[in-house]
Amino acid sequence: MKQFTISVFVLLSCLAYGQEKPNILVIFGDDIGYWNLSYNNRGMMGYMTPNIDRIAHEGMIFTDYYAEQSCTAGRAAFITGQHPFRTGLTKVGMPGAPQGIQKEDPTLAELLKPHGYVTGQFGKNHLGDRDEHLPTAHGFDEFFGNLYHLNAEEEPENVDYPKDPQFAKKWGPRGVIKSTADGPVKDTGPLTKKRMETIDGEFTDAAIDFIKKSHRGKQPFFVWLNTSRMHYFTHISDKNKGISGEGGNFYSDGMVEHDNHVGKVLDALEDLKIDDNTIVIYSTDNGPHFNEWPDGGITPFRGEKNTNWEGGFRVPTAIRWPGKIKPNSVTNEIVSHQDWVPTLMAAIGEPNIKQKLLNGHKIGNTTYNVHLDGHNILDLITGKSDKSPRDHFFYVSDDGKLLAIRTGPWKAVFAEQRAKRFDVWRDPFVDLRAPKLFHLRRDPFERADTDSNQYNHWWGKRAGFIAIPLQEKVGEVLETLKAYPPRQKPGSFNLDQIMEGLQEGQ
Repeated sequence: MKQFTISVFVLLSCLAYGQEKPNILVIFGDDIGYWNLSYNNRGMMGYMTPNIDRIAHEGMIFTDYYAEQSCTAGRAAFITGQHPFRTGLTKVGMPGAPQGIQKEDPTLAELLKPHGYVTGQFGKNHLGDRDEHLPTAHGFDEFFGNLYHLNAEEEPENVDYPKDPQFAKKWGPRGVIKSTADGPVKDTGPLTKKRMETIDGEFTDAAIDFIKKSHRGKQPFFVWLNTSRMHYFTHISDKNKGISGEGGNFYSDGMVEHDNHVGKVLDALEDLKIDDNTIVIYSTDNGPHFNEWPDGGITPFRGEKNTNWEGGFRVPTAIRWPGKIKPNSVTNEIVSHQDWVPTLMAAIGEPNIKQKLLNGHKIGNTTYNVHLDGHNILDLITGKSDKSPRDHFFYVSDDGKLLAIRTGPWKAVFAEQRAKRFDVWRDPFVDLRAPKLFHLRRDPFERADTDSNQYNHWWGKRAGFIAIPLQEKVGEVLETLKAYPPRQKPGSFNLDQIMEGLQEGQ
């Protein structure tokens, strides 16, 4: 009888261990290029990123991974699992604008809460700057971070910035915010150029403190750490100038500093002996902002942030999950930021979240009824399948315009950005009467239309039959938009919304 009791105890202990929910750590860089990480460039850039490389080599690398074309869209796609066109979060606009994440759209944090997770977000948010848009109003227990892109945050230090305090109060950026789900919202002060030198250290330390606290409380955690590196303008502290070994190369110094912060968090997991039960994802929000070079990232793909080209959307991404994901794995399958909500929910034991949300899923006093555009890629990353359930990707501008579609290896471009340098933000996209075609296996860098003598001949022989499945895919998505239409209009930097507001007020 005693032996039987011991056997049952051991069995129950093993079952409990096997059912232990994994911690989730997601680290986003900002505007970091595909070629800025040494696991991709093999040291070609003159510096190494050994800590980020650890995640890649100890897990899986994605070659055909899609973020979005700008900061807000990329972050919204990840945290909601919906296409930013559907949430209206392709752009949030000016400080104080009503555009931002809405209470009807559940975040990954909100979906994890019923499973006992504690949730913390640290660093850049950029999903709206009103209190109702803060992460702590959308499932996060704690938030400590900034709300805008860096170049906007240093505007008050510009010599030409209006001196009228009322202007700053009405139009100026908020400071670095610290808030809790059940407490006050505290402004810890502006993100000045001086503070930018060390702000990622503040965010990293806060994330580590949160991880330690959750570990002491024996609760699984979800931490989303969003660093400010490498969004322009880059400000390096005297302490870190030259750490890359590239004398005078502030961008390389910033990348090495960024990698060191990633390493600090990974080391904390090891020190707590929880690294073997923590899913770690490294990615970035969008492609690089190359037009600010040398204060801009590098990618081998055509174009950059805020264009229709691969360089604007395709980003470096890797995931590590010891014992679940085979080290040194590589997949060429299509994967998107949108896929992590259903995938991570499946990883913690809820594989049917997509259908539940379609039917109406109640959490607390709120019933969420949304269409997740993400796909569950758990079988892909754990090696149970070599195919991704995602076979397409929609390229949408920050104004909410459909620019291109990829299905399998084929990409059709309906509107292209022909401008260069900063004009990619100023000039409109050019609508094409017939789409350009690219085969992203044979021409992954989209050079054929500009560099090949045979392009038009090749295009003419394929355009008809290639367009049919692309049109079918558009039809499928349009059908879902009837039942689940866009939540709001994207923010705007031009006069359109101002004029609309004036006309509505008449």
